[in-house]
Amino acid sequence: MVVGGGQAGLAVGYHLRRAGLVPQEEVVILDDAAAPGGAWPHMWDSLRLFSPAEHSSLPGWRMPSTRDGFPRAEHVVDYLTRYEERYGLAVRRPVRVTAVHRGAPGAPRFRLQTTDGPWTAEAVVSTTGTWRRPFWPRYPGQETFRGVQIHAADYREPSALAGQHVVVVGGGNSAAQLLAEVSTVASTTWVTPRPPRFLPDEVDGRALFEIATRRAVALARGEDDDGGVGGLGDVVVVPSVREARGRGVLEARPLPSEITPEGLRWPDGQEQRADVILWCTGFRPDLGHLAPLRLARRDGVPLTTGSAVVGEPGLHLLGYGDWTGPASATLVGVGRPAKDAAQAVVEHLRSGVLDPGRR
Repeated sequence: MVVGGGQAGLAVGYHLRRAGLVPQEEVVILDDAAAPGGAWPHMWDSLRLFSPAEHSSLPGWRMPSTRDGFPRAEHVVDYLTRYEERYGLAVRRPVRVTAVHRGAPGAPRFRLQTTDGPWTAEAVVSTTGTWRRPFWPRYPGQETFRGVQIHAADYREPSALAGQHVVVVGGGNSAAQLLAEVSTVASTTWVTPRPPRFLPDEVDGRALFEIATRRAVALARGEDDDGGVGGLGDVVVVPSVREARGRGVLEARPLPSEITPEGLRWPDGQEQRADVILWCTGFRPDLGHLAPLRLARRDGVPLTTGSAVVGEPGLHLLGYGDWTGPASATLVGVGRPAKDAAQAVVEHLRSGVLDPGRR
């Protein structure tokens, strides 16, 4: 059973099919969205990938190229839609998995509660991603703010913010890209937990994937950790960010000490009036359906070796971040950990009863 039909779910579905398992009969993919595309249909309108299409592909089929090389979100949605059709993955949707339990002795290993009724499975690969769990940090006085607070997950385009003063919170790519866009229609203040670190202008997603891969190989060999992509910086200088830099809007202030009814206040007493606070503060893994298993955790996430959950044979987590495989939260990066997870699932099934998913 694969829980989630976005890019990670499709990648592992592809590799399970290549291993000889039959979609719908021996591999079932359940997705809670009404249509294909994973999180991509919900991204802001102007979003572009960091890499050309040919370097943003899932295993088996190269993403069709685009005129300017860096695809928009709708291009990715179309690609994922055609990908699942191309390989006959037959994703069942909309079906939300609400809970995963261990099966009774002598029964299949896992019992799943879903909005489509109960299922059982000998193996479960969870690929639900992070989009449904936007992270909202807490600051003193936050509840007193009289303006509007939105998360990047709810942002689509800048016109609704025109003419206002917008505070963008966060030091990563989303913050930099949205700041660049919003600053064309509104006055802005950028606040970050540390001074923003921009990657060299020539570095895009291709180089990032290569760096992340080299780091994973080095760590596997027991070599020193060079920090990988994190050692270079946090923000890719895509064209919109480069243009914003030229306008001088990428100057960041440190995080405030408190939020006031009118805006922000810093420890030295300086204040900034604001109409909107745009929280570009990331996401957390959407793993609520695994709560009944009471998995061992470290740093807030289940213990894993690669994608395999420690102490829970047959359960894999894929696509949530580097802790479930190097670059596994990216289109091009999920292929290798998906292949490894599929191989582990097949070996697990061959060691017992072949029942990947049934009523």
